[in-house]
Amino acid sequence: MKKTPDYDNVFKTMKMKHKRLFISVINDVFKKNYPMNAKVEVLPSEGYLTENETEDGSKEIEEQISDFLIKIGGEVYLLECQSYDDGSMAIRIAEYAFIVARQFAAWDIGHAVIPMPQFSVIYIKKTDKTPKATTITFQFPDGQTVDYVSENVIIENLTREHIIEKRLFPYIPFYIARYEQAVSSEGVVNQAVEDLIYFRDEMLRLHQESELSALEMTDLMGFVNTIITHITNGNKNEERLVSIMGGTVIETESDKIKIQLIVELGQEDGLDDAAILKRMQEKIIGLPAKRAEAYLEKYRKQPEKII
Repeated sequence: MKKTPDYDNVFKTMKMKHKRLFISVINDVFKKNYPMNAKVEVLPSEGYLTENETEDGSKEIEEQISDFLIKIGGEVYLLECQSYDDGSMAIRIAEYAFIVARQFAAWDIGHAVIPMPQFSVIYIKKTDKTPKATTITFQFPDGQTVDYVSENVIIENLTREHIIEKRLFPYIPFYIARYEQAVSSEGVVNQAVEDLIYFRDEMLRLHQESELSALEMTDLMGFVNTIITHITNGNKNEERLVSIMGGTVIETESDKIKIQLIVELGQEDGLDDAAILKRMQEKIIGLPAKRAEAYLEKYRKQPEKII
């Protein structure tokens, strides 16, 4: 995911802290039936180098890293999360897939088997150009062609009821993106409020029924608020929408202790506020800038007064 660090941070944090929640996504997208206690292995996202053109027309080499490689049993799945349409998505999927396939390839003299992973692109937002599927066509010198194709997931097309019914918890934080225009422009947000209340109540219910742990529920609510603060950027809708989830951002008790240490050690090292804030957001993935600034003020050691 590019150019949207808060969306990206939420997705990365979920895959690191709550990989179990992606089992239902795999089941829904790829028509599987893994139990929610299945062993899930997150594979290293090895990057590849690609040449990109900069604004001044020059070329630069940039490492691209796939969003999520997950292995359940003997199957490998590649999930890419996109906030917008990207014309290079198909070729990037092909490159990611070959990197994965190489890790699991089998070969002997004169023969190699390259198992391509199953993949899907998850689009947070939708435009008229958002494709329903991603297709990669392999064309061989003899004219033979093979289509490598997968249906895309377009979160904006999913109802809130479907997301809860199928337990597609990783989609919940991004649901609010469908109201981005109204939310960011301080327009009418009644429907967004209604949907957020629905998700809050359903997550509380599923927690009470032991389908969501306390940490999973709390973090999901925090992820929702991270996206809200990204979209509202401090406008009048922010407080109203954030309050629905209880004002929670991505912050467990261990995170708060870590933040306090970052602030105190940063001051001891003589770092300025900007450097401390940067370090804080690097260490606590998904922490919004305004929240980081509030913690800096809270934990900052004031200089002793000289009498």
